[in-house]
Formats: sequence, C-alpha cells, structure tokens
Amino acid sequence: MLSLVWSGVLLLVLWAPEAQAIDDFQHHGYEEMVRALFSVQSQCPYITRIYSIGRSVEGRHLYVLEFSDSPGIHEALEPEFKYVGNMHGNEVLGRELLIHLCQFLCEEYLAGNQRITSLIHNTRIHILPSMNPDGYEVAARQGPEFNGYLVGRGNSREVDLNRNFPDLNGLMYYYEKNNGQNHHLPLPDKWELQVEPETLAVIKWMQNYNFILSANLHGGAVVANYPFDKSREARIRGKSTYSATPDDKIFKKLAKAYSYAHSWMHKGWNCGDYFEEGITNGANWYSLSKGMQDFNYLYTNCFEITLELSCDKFPPASALSREWLANREALVSYMEQVHHGIKGMVYDENNNPIGNAEISVAGISHDITTGPDGDYFRLLLPGTYTVTASAAGYQPYSSTVTVGPAEAIQLHFYLKPAPKGTNLNVRGHQGKKNLSTAKVPPANLGPR
Repeated sequence: MLSLVWSGVLLLVLWAPEAQAIDDFQHHGYEEMVRALFSVQSQCPYITRIYSIGRSVEGRHLYVLEFSDSPGIHEALEPEFKYVGNMHGNEVLGRELLIHLCQFLCEEYLAGNQRITSLIHNTRIHILPSMNPDGYEVAARQGPEFNGYLVGRGNSREVDLNRNFPDLNGLMYYYEKNNGQNHHLPLPDKWELQVEPETLAVIKWMQNYNFILSANLHGGAVVANYPFDKSREARIRGKSTYSATPDDKIFKKLAKAYSYAHSWMHKGWNCGDYFEEGITNGANWYSLSKGMQDFNYLYTNCFEITLELSCDKFPPASALSREWLANREALVSYMEQVHHGIKGMVYDENNNPIGNAEISVAGISHDITTGPDGDYFRLLLPGTYTVTASAAGYQPYSSTVTVGPAEAIQLHFYLKPAPKGTNLNVRGHQGKKNLSTAKVPPANLGPR
C-alpha cells in the first residue's frame, strides 16, 4: 500500500511541470501570437530568428520563427523544414499547436533534451503559425461557440488561399503523356497578379529557401492527407479517383509517420469518417485545384502533406492541452523524417559546387535539384537505387546506393565537363507548354 502511495506521489511529481505548462493554453490573437513568438526568440536567442515573409491584405506581418544552431544561415547538407498553420483563418488548432511547438523546442533545448538538441543542430526549422492572420481575426470575433463553417476561412477578400496557387497539375499530367519535365514546372505568365498577397509571400518564401519537407496544418477532419490533391481524371458519378505521385510510397510513409505518432489519428474513425490508418490520398478523398500541397511538389524540391487535426475547426481553449499532448510526438517525429534517404554535394572537377544540378532516381519519375550551395536531399524508402546527377555543360554520372532505415546516406557527385560539341539534353530543360488557361472545376469547400 505504501508503494502505491509513493508511486502516486512520484507520478504527480513527474507530471507536475507539464501540467502547469499546459494550463497556460489559450487562443492567441495576432498581437498575442507575435508577443509569444518574440518571447521565444528572447528566451532562446542563439538558436532562433524571427523574420517576416510578407504582409497580409490588411498589413499584418506573416512572421516565421526559425530554429537552427546557425540562425539565418543555410549550412551545406543541413535540410530545410517548414510547418505552416492557419491557412484557413477559422481552422485554428494548427496555429496554437505551432505556437506551443516553438515554446516546447526552446524549453527542451535549454533543458538539455538530446533528441531536440540533435534536431535543431542538424535541421533548419521554419515555423509559420499563421498564413492567414486576417481570416483568423474574423473567425475569432465569432468565437468558438458560434463560429460558422466558412466564417473567416478565406483572407480579408474572402479568397480561399488553398485554392489560390498556380495550377501546375494540368501541366504535369500533360507532360506525363509527352515525356516532358517532371519537376520545377514553370509558372504561368503574370502569375504574381493572379494570387493573393499571402499566397505571393509563401511562393516567394519557397523560392528563397530550398525546403525539403513540409506540413500544412488544417482542421475539420482528423487525417494525414498526401498528394496529389487534384485528380488526373474528372469525377465520375460523384466518385473521386486516386491520383498518385511518382513518390506515392514515400508520401504514404510520411503520412503514416504522423498518423501513428498521433494519439488517435491512426485508428481511422474520426469525425464520422473512416480513413484506413488515418491517411488518405487527397484526390481519392475529393479533388482540389490550385492547392499548396501539390504546388510544393511540382514547383520545388519540397514534399508536403496536409494534416487535418481536429473535428472542430475552432476548438475551445479547454481542449487545447489535450490536443497538444495528442500531437506533440507526431510534430517532432514528422520533422525527423527529413533526415531519411540520401543527401550529398554535386561538384565540378575543381571541387566547385554546382547549383541547380538535377538528381534523378531510376524508377521514380520525379527529379530534384541541388540548392545554390550545390547540396541536395532526396527522400527515399530503404532500398537500393541507381542515382544520376546531371547539369547543363557536364557529363552525367550515375552511382548505386543502398538506403537504410536510419539517417540519410551521403552520396557525392563529381561531374566532368562535356566534350565540346556535345548536345546534352537535361530533362528539366525540355519544352514548357503553358496550360495556365485550362478550365478547372468549381472549388470544393471541404476541410482542405
């Protein structure tokens, strides 16, 4: 009996600090959110940096909090990761989770948590808690109890930001049939005039950082959703069709990494719906055009999934601590996925790094490119692969590599100049037909 009493006392002592911390959960308006982010930066000044990627329609800064052992600097062979929350202004759980994740990373780093320390030292992490601060303010005025399904969903112009990116899917599907390029697809003419300020800011952000892995946090369901979001085929009699990317197996693995680390997402039954293992292909759920998830994959090196995290789009403050405990491990585990596969440098014969070189994997028709510093990161499942590096003006070089389940294998390439008069056709520079005028179906207003 005494041992039981002592066990109870020990349990209380072990959990007391966390219990005290989660009591502080509350919804953050814009000014409160900004103060919270700057507070973290003040508490952990040597591993954090705050920067703005732009402004919303109403002039609110879109602030990002960066975690790194060298804030503001890209270190070669250190992958870039991002989380984006509150894209739909009335889907607020992701916003609160990301604010608390920032606090958690700082506190655990200061406490000497080796797992968090390793993650921050080996990853450059960018966290944008709110992509749509204007929409949030509209939704917050309604409050959790009276919030409508669409109130505050769009920005202040009532534009759905997840239907606002250039539609590259149609171009990709055309190229699939015509052996065209399979990555970094060209944007339509005058695309900057066709998107909202928040969307423009995020696209410029993607252009400035070589992001490798990302997740976009939403609400209204509980499931990890992976590309493609837009169907290759039109819906037939109300049925959606599965639209796989060339990296379908990897995306399934990424989605499961989150769903199984989440307290209940992987169980499948949530919000009246059933998703096996807590994951779904976006188009198989319902087709969505001009979404951010597909845009990441088709325009950049970044693999992004969409996380639907709550049945209630605007849960009460009393539910936030439970949701944090349900998502905490999943948020950390998902970030760690950026360290799987292969990574390396591409050099010329004088050991100068080659930027924008293409890395292709036999059997997977989606190439990635090196960053400005000549480094690349290719997410892959365990297995043996033939990998080729190529660049304009150089002879391509192939190598075979075996990928294990642990951290990424390093594979470097040294390219020799092509003989004079050789016409090497790098796949990424083939024809670029502009399909930006293709007709798209009306936007589906589901959770995503």
